[in-house]
Amino acid sequence: MRRAEFITAGILALFSIYLMWKSTELEVGYISDEGPGGGAWPFWLSAIMLICTIIIFVNALKRTSPPSRSEEPFLDGYGKKMLLMVGGGIFGFIALTHVISMYGAMCVFLFYYLKVLGKHSWKLTLTISLLTPIVFFFFFEALMRITLPKGWPFLEPVFNFMNNIIY
Repeated sequence: MRRAEFITAGILALFSIYLMWKSTELEVGYISDEGPGGGAWPFWLSAIMLICTIIIFVNALKRTSPPSRSEEPFLDGYGKKMLLMVGGGIFGFIALTHVISMYGAMCVFLFYYLKVLGKHSWKLTLTISLLTPIVFFFFFEALMRITLPKGWPFLEPVFNFMNNIIY
């Protein structure tokens, strides 16, 4: 498992650096009378991802995480199970996005991740899985003016209600 941490951190670090480099094709800085350039968000999110991969690498070197203390050559049974469960959750999230909207899929994914995988309390699970999509809705729709996928038309009344709050 320790080797898997190093390999994952390395691949993610390279991907982060590539995304940072690619995002500089658009303006990364602040454009007067417009706001941040088109490359600002991708650049800074990739930079944060790079910092996180460095932390993963350092923790693996120090053997502070359970996977880094494992003597398995690559993935043990628990690692394979978690890879499939998390990967399946992400696949489900992507599949549900165009059915129940980005926000609905986010709610379902967070519920699955917190309750099923993380075994957290009902209070924490419901609070995070319900409030996070609402915060993201107002952030993207009201502040950023970016429309994310809304799913099937039967959900339109929910988004109309939330849009009425904004405007």
